[in-house]
Amino acid sequence: MNHDLLKKSVASGNVQWKKHVLQRIAERNIRQADVLNGLIFGVIIQEYPDDTPFASALFLCFTEHGPLHIVASLNETNAETHIITAYNPSLERFEEDYKTRKT
Repeated sequence: MNHDLLKKSVASGNVQWKKHVLQRIAERNIRQADVLNGLIFGVIIQEYPDDTPFASALFLCFTEHGPLHIVASLNETNAETHIITAYNPSLERFEEDYKTRKT
């Protein structure tokens, strides 16, 4: 995934919020601003190149409320970011770096 293009897409407001993510962030008390900032300032911790219709990636950022994972894809043809889901990762599933899944 072209993270620089995604950052520009998000910064310019060329973003599509999937219905699923809007429901989930409301349930989880995650702010839209935190999701957008996470895509710009966060790091990609896993890529999913075979996702359709566009390759996607898992991002990690830290907010004032703790770690945040975001899954988003990028339509590189029109530089449009699609936000798929966002959640607060737990130490039950991730190591303390919140990047590494526990086995």
